[in-house]
Amino acid sequence: MPPPFEALVAVLKGKRVAVLSGAGCSTESGIPDYRGPETRRRARNPIQYQAFIDEPEARTRYWARSARGWPRFSAARPNDGHHALARMEVAGVVTGIITQNVDRLHHAAGSRQVVELHGALADVRCLDCSAVEARAAMQARLEALNPGFAARAAEPAPDGDAELPVEASAAFRVPGCRQCGGTLKPDVVFFGESVPRERVDAAWRVLGEAEALLVVGSSLAVYSGYRFVRKAAQEARPVAIVNLGPTRGDALAQVRVEARLGETLPRLAEALITA
Repeated sequence: MPPPFEALVAVLKGKRVAVLSGAGCSTESGIPDYRGPETRRRARNPIQYQAFIDEPEARTRYWARSARGWPRFSAARPNDGHHALARMEVAGVVTGIITQNVDRLHHAAGSRQVVELHGALADVRCLDCSAVEARAAMQARLEALNPGFAARAAEPAPDGDAELPVEASAAFRVPGCRQCGGTLKPDVVFFGESVPRERVDAAWRVLGEAEALLVVGSSLAVYSGYRFVRKAAQEARPVAIVNLGPTRGDALAQVRVEARLGETLPRLAEALITA
């Protein structure tokens, strides 16, 4: 049996490859994940969609935590794994990326065919009139209403969040929509919220144009990503996984490599582009 990396190359060599990326793709850029080796020991409690919609206090806590987490999140830059995927797309190896991430780092690295399954934190949308505002502009308004708040100490959490005690948000002020004064929500899919149909359809198209599926940095615990692995397996498309830690899709994969993406993907790009 060949070593894992050689087996990975053998499975993907000469094929058009769709990529499914998860939070582990961005941990080397300094963005924490939910279920990686360093974070699975500690329970994370992300905002639930229904709580954000129904509970003003929950919304305020979310925006307070986000105001603290945004500066670090927005400063993140693509790592070697992101750049390797972009090179493989330019070379015609990668047909597109279906990402569960909301950080836009694939775009920043130069990838063009990217389906943001869960949206992007770069935008904020009004729940009342659907007007869109840049998250950076929202941050400026949050800081103006809450002087000094963004500079207070807080542990970073996944998806631009930060760990703050409940009482820290008691007096926090959240601005309304600039257009109508309505309720603002980051333009991402929260836990308990459905992925928009058009995004799912776009992701199916990316998979449909490929001859193999490469999963990078995802435990596949969330069905919105796992379904693409199931579909690929049902259609006899080879599935390859590169991840730190076990995944829900391991039994469906032809090969799984336990390794850092920043080291493995550049090697894979070199092997597949020159193949």
